[in-house]
Formats: sequence, structure tokens, C-alpha cells
Amino acid sequence: MNKIGFLITSLIVALAVASSMLFVVDQRQFGVVYQLGQIKQVVTEPGLNFKLPPPFQNVSYIDKRLLTLESQDSEPTLTAEKQRVVIDWYVRWRISDPQAYIRNVGVNERAGALQLNRVVRNAFQQEVNKRTLRELLSARRDELMRDVQRQVTGAIQSANQPWGMEVVDVRINRVDYAESIVTSVYQRMEAERKRVANELRSTGFAEGEAIRADADRQREVIVAEAYREAQRIKGEGDAQAAAAFSDAFGRDPAFARFYRQLEAYKASFSGKHDVMVVDPSTDFFGSLRNSNVGSQR
Repeated sequence: MNKIGFLITSLIVALAVASSMLFVVDQRQFGVVYQLGQIKQVVTEPGLNFKLPPPFQNVSYIDKRLLTLESQDSEPTLTAEKQRVVIDWYVRWRISDPQAYIRNVGVNERAGALQLNRVVRNAFQQEVNKRTLRELLSARRDELMRDVQRQVTGAIQSANQPWGMEVVDVRINRVDYAESIVTSVYQRMEAERKRVANELRSTGFAEGEAIRADADRQREVIVAEAYREAQRIKGEGDAQAAAAFSDAFGRDPAFARFYRQLEAYKASFSGKHDVMVVDPSTDFFGSLRNSNVGSQR
């Protein structure tokens, strides 16, 4: 029984030692074998590989794919005419020599991204300082990106201390004014729009006043002409009425006198509570006293 247990234990230990001696390298990675802290071997091809068990040899992995580094710095850069602009860029890069990369940069991709970000930012600052804003926004932008890539490539592939990296492409996403300048530009645009709006309002108010004045003038002319025409018609009517009364009164003087007295009564007794003190013997009440007016006619 003890022999069986010993065999099983030995088998487990052997399997554990064998598994620690095997490692698999993915096609997207480099396999770096360390021996006592020093790089012993770099495996670039995917597949199953062998090494000594820990602590004699250990393995780590580094990404061999094409990586993207995007700008994280919003610090403005001065152009040739001293305009403050913010450059939004990105870089496509990869690790080409794992040994040089680990010796001079770091053991992971983050270390390379941090150092590459510094180099790219400095390259952009130097190249932007040589160009005007119009050149940054024109077709010469491609020339700027090529110059930045050339400068970065020269910095990371120096003969004294190569970084083991390769910069594939450098691109600019956006070129914009600094936030303080953008605020100033927006304020000037707002002031200009307000000025135009006030000018349009003033012009519209003046045109409205002119239209209202012309309408008032036309109304006064129309009212005056209508009043004149009404007075003319009224005058003609009064003349015709006077002629009719004159003709009627001329034919019957007694009726004319009677009619005028009735009109006088109407004008005198206009209110219900009016009080008049008149001598009854006067001719004012002649028609009332004379009951034969109708027979006289």
C-alpha cells in the first residue's frame, strides 16, 4: 500500500515538474524565457516550447500586435505665428525586438507607451513651432505627420540605445484652438451676431415706423376725403330739404307757422321735469289755443 502511495505521489510530482517545463506561445505574443533574471531566449513563433522548471527559468509574454497610442495631453502648442493650438493625434506602433525593448524600455507595453508618448509629444511641438496655422489645416498636414514620424523613428532607433520598437504610422485627428482662444472666438462671434441682430431690429423698426406713418397718412387722407364727401352730400341734402320746406311753406303759410310752433314746442319741452314760466297770452301758445287751425287750412 505504501508503494502505491509513493508511486502516485511520484507521478504527481513528475507531472507537475513536466508541466512547469512546458509553455505555450500564442501567435499574438512573444515568449521571453528568463534564467536567473537574465533573458535566455525569445520565442517568436507560436507553439509548444520547453524550459527548465522554476526557479531556474521563468517565462513572460509581450504583445507583438500592432498597438495604438492616443494623445492624452491637452496642453496647447505654439505655431509659427504664436497661435495656441491643441493637437489631437494617435500613433500605431509595435515591439520589433523584445530583448532591446526589455533592456531599454520596460517589461510590458505600458512602459513603452509612456515613453513613446513623451517622444511623440516633443516631436509634435518642434514641428508645429515651424509651421503656421494655415499650413496645419491645409494639405501640408501630411508633411507634418511624416516629419514627426521620421523624428520619432530616429529617437527610438538610435544606435547607442535602441528601444526595440517600430512606429508604423502617425496621424492627426484634430487641430483646434486652445480653450481660452475658443472662448474668446465664441464671444466675438456672439458679439458680432448680436450686432447684426440689433442692426436688423433697428432697420425693421425704422421700416415699421415708415409703414405705420404712411398708413396713418393714408387713413387721414381717406377720412378727410370721406368727411368732405359727407359734408357735400349733407349740404346737398340740406339744400334740397330747405327747398322742399320753402316750397311747402310757400304754398300754405298757416301750415308753415303751425309747423314752426310745433318745432318750438318740441325743443322747449325736451325734458320730463322741465318747468317753464310763460305768459299764456303770448303768441307762443297760439296754436294750442286755436283749435280751428285744421279747419283754417
